[in-house]
Amino acid sequence: MNPIPIHATRRRPSRGFTLIELMVVLVIIGVLAALIVPNVLNRAEDARVTAARTDVNNLMQALKLYRLDNQRYPTAEQGLQALVVRPTSGPQPMNWKPYLDKLPADPWGQPYQYVNPGVKGEIDVFSYGADGAVGGEGNNADIGSWQ
Repeated sequence: MNPIPIHATRRRPSRGFTLIELMVVLVIIGVLAALIVPNVLNRAEDARVTAARTDVNNLMQALKLYRLDNQRYPTAEQGLQALVVRPTSGPQPMNWKPYLDKLPADPWGQPYQYVNPGVKGEIDVFSYGADGAVGGEGNNADIGSWQ
């Protein structure tokens, strides 16, 4: 039995991907990205709205504690800053203490708004939403303590 010489074995030539195969893969990736990316971006905006609602609720709780200790809410002039620093103007709080370490900014980088007396409740705390303007719809809608 004679061994088969090395030069007699046929090696299959290595083949790469054809241009058509690469184009099909790129089209598939593009279609998947077009379907997935908008869903991911909407989730980020939903998370901002949820964070704003949580902040508004936390600010309302701090304001309620302030009222329990001082028999009134901070005036509009004193604002939310009264939760962090003892007010120096208006009626002085009797039993003031720090209610928050610092005031949060809304998820869009703007300060939360405080109205006393409120338009939609005894007091109102709210964010103007993504557009930073009064009113709006969807992600641009105001997010407030009345919701």
